Amino acid sequence: MQLDGLPALKRLYLHFNKFTGSVPVNLGKSMLEDLKLSVNFLHGEVPQEIMSNYLNLTWIDLSTNNLYGSIPSSIGNLTKLNTLILSANNLTGEIPPKIANITTLVRFAANQNGFVGRIPSGITNYLSFLDLSYNKLSGSVPSDLFSQSKLQTVDLSYNMLTGSMPENISQSLIRLRLGSNVLTGSIPSSFTSSHKLTYLEMDNNSFTGVIPVELGSCKSLALLNLAQNDLSGPLPVQLGNIINLQVLKLQRNKLIGEIPQSISQLHKLSILNISWNLITGIIPSSISDLQSLSSLNLQGNNLTGLIPDSVRSMNSLLELQLGGNQLGGRIPTMPAKLQIALNLSSNLFQGPIPNTLSQLYDLEVLDLSNNKFSGEIPSFLTQLGSLTQLILSNNQLYGVIPEFRPWVSVTASGNAGLINVTKPNNSLVFTKKKSVVVPVILAVAAAAVVVGVIIVVAISFSRRFLKVNDQESQSGEDLPTPQVIQGNLLTSNAIHRSNIDFTKAMEAVADPWNIALKTRFSTYYKATMPSGASYFVKKLNWSDKIFQLGSHDKFDQELEVLGKLSNSNVMTPLAYVLTVDSAYLFYEHAQKGTLFDVLHGKLGNALDWGSRYSIAVGVAQGLTFLHGYTSGPILLLDLSSRNILLKSLKEPLVGDIELYKVIDPTKSTGSLSTVAGSVGYIPPEYAYTMRVTMAGNVYSFGVVLLELLTGKPAVSEGTELAKWVSSNSAQKDRWDHILDFSISRTSLAVRGQMLAMLKVALSCVSLSPEARPKMKSVLRMILNAR
Repeated sequence: MQLDGLPALKRLYLHFNKFTGSVPVNLGKSMLEDLKLSVNFLHGEVPQEIMSNYLNLTWIDLSTNNLYGSIPSSIGNLTKLNTLILSANNLTGEIPPKIANITTLVRFAANQNGFVGRIPSGITNYLSFLDLSYNKLSGSVPSDLFSQSKLQTVDLSYNMLTGSMPENISQSLIRLRLGSNVLTGSIPSSFTSSHKLTYLEMDNNSFTGVIPVELGSCKSLALLNLAQNDLSGPLPVQLGNIINLQVLKLQRNKLIGEIPQSISQLHKLSILNISWNLITGIIPSSISDLQSLSSLNLQGNNLTGLIPDSVRSMNSLLELQLGGNQLGGRIPTMPAKLQIALNLSSNLFQGPIPNTLSQLYDLEVLDLSNNKFSGEIPSFLTQLGSLTQLILSNNQLYGVIPEFRPWVSVTASGNAGLINVTKPNNSLVFTKKKSVVVPVILAVAAAAVVVGVIIVVAISFSRRFLKVNDQESQSGEDLPTPQVIQGNLLTSNAIHRSNIDFTKAMEAVADPWNIALKTRFSTYYKATMPSGASYFVKKLNWSDKIFQLGSHDKFDQELEVLGKLSNSNVMTPLAYVLTVDSAYLFYEHAQKGTLFDVLHGKLGNALDWGSRYSIAVGVAQGLTFLHGYTSGPILLLDLSSRNILLKSLKEPLVGDIELYKVIDPTKSTGSLSTVAGSVGYIPPEYAYTMRVTMAGNVYSFGVVLLELLTGKPAVSEGTELAKWVSSNSAQKDRWDHILDFSISRTSLAVRGQMLAMLKVALSCVSLSPEARPKMKSVLRMILNAR
């Protein structure tokens, strides 16, 4: 990069480009004040000349390049420097102590590098923002590090820091991240009501002792994460005083005692995880007072008694993990919106699998393993349209395993009396002698086939006369086809306009057999028109008032705008229909289903690297188009692999683009955090900002990219993929272990491309929203990775 002959240059902004070579040093005389070269392909060392020749510099941003070497000790010469950002490079060596002498320095970020050694004492004397996360820093935390009056944010997570945590913590500190180090000792008890802490993360260390009751004084806390330590003692009742708390993570400690009633006072709480501790007693019925709760994880404790009946009223709950306890008795009606998982495994439940589970139409994972359930597998489980995984192993079930939809993974080993007539090679786990069991199997199978034929004939006959609602269907009901209040064609495409038949579409959505897939807010039906053309008809659920009821004109205006969008990687509505209680949108049919089903289901092996790369490019193109829309960015409330549909194995469509326009979060009866994204894709800052942003969309896209690279889902066994990858990527010699080996092993070229894409994904899931690139730059980096 040659920029000679610019003697009066004051500001040089060349970030988010494709520049290579070294950092330029011939930039005229000493007039330069701002130097922004982030997100390029610059290499080499940070030049000494910058520190010697440009003493007027107030802003240096060299982040997200390929710089190596150390920070020059002459950095202390820049006495006017306000901001220094060196994040996401390959820098090594120690942090220069002279940085502490720059009295004007407000922000210093050097995260995602390879810095070693100790954190210099006094480095926060003048700082407001410090980010040294994802390095190899060691030694103890300086005693004065958190005490400075101007300090607002400190992130030291993912290092190798040892020793205890300093007691003196500035009251102005808003965010403090110390997770994934080797810190020991007790958590300070110096917190007071004057502290402004909003985000406190100390997980994955070796802290001991009790949770200090003084934390209850920090009423600004929105997130408290003390998971994966050696904390003991009871849960302090004072935690119930943190009235603004939205995320509480205390899992994998040694906490004892009962769940305090005061927890039910945390009315803004969205995530509560106290799993894998030594908690005893019952689940208090007052837990249902947490009406904003989306995820409740109590598994791996010693809880006894019943699941309280009041749990059914937790209308925002998406995930309920109660496995590994000593619960028993009657299973109550569960919250209808449960989506992510219901885990009742390894408890004391017995008797038939209860009908109370039959209403969980949105549930994806149901785990009833390691109990004493008996009887046959109820047929209603086959009608749960969103189910992808059913775990029934090690119970006392018998009879024929009913036929589930192709994408449902059923695990039923350890049930001596079960027979699977559709999979003879893995049909039965039995304990009796083979000679006795085989004739019984054949007889039962033959009877099952006869019964099956009768059922098929009966269903075929009844479907010609009965139209049932997809969520309220009961045997014998005769519900009418939805009555159209208003219908409108949005597309100018003559073929679609002639094909779409509103009456035929409403007949299709009245039949649950036409359900193709479900997402957080929608049910997709496949509707075949009289012309033979197939379309997706998507039903939006208005029952919880988050959609803008009573504003049909505005709804029509918003959809008219979306209908005019033209991008081959965005699902744009072709038409819509309004009924009394719902809205239905029409889209082109995507025959391969969702990216989640293809990537993590039975077709996962079909996605070679060429397909995965094409999908990444297509989604990035679609999202770049939406963010750059002329009249203002179109944001996605819920970007995940379940909202990306595939026309082919190389042609993705970004779906649910209309939600940001038609949802009114102020009318939600549940938690706002249940609106903005699926678990595993929600950016960390949402816990305290509660705002949907472009940077948040970039984070969600980064998780999708990690799914394509690793082959793993966004959440696996309670661990978020982004956190797992970030922790394993701290050492670059482990990057190969992150990639999906079945893909990366195919050739050195593929491996190289995947590693380049991994770097892009890591920049997208950066903890700091400011450090994430814009989608336009993400797309450019992905294209350059090929």
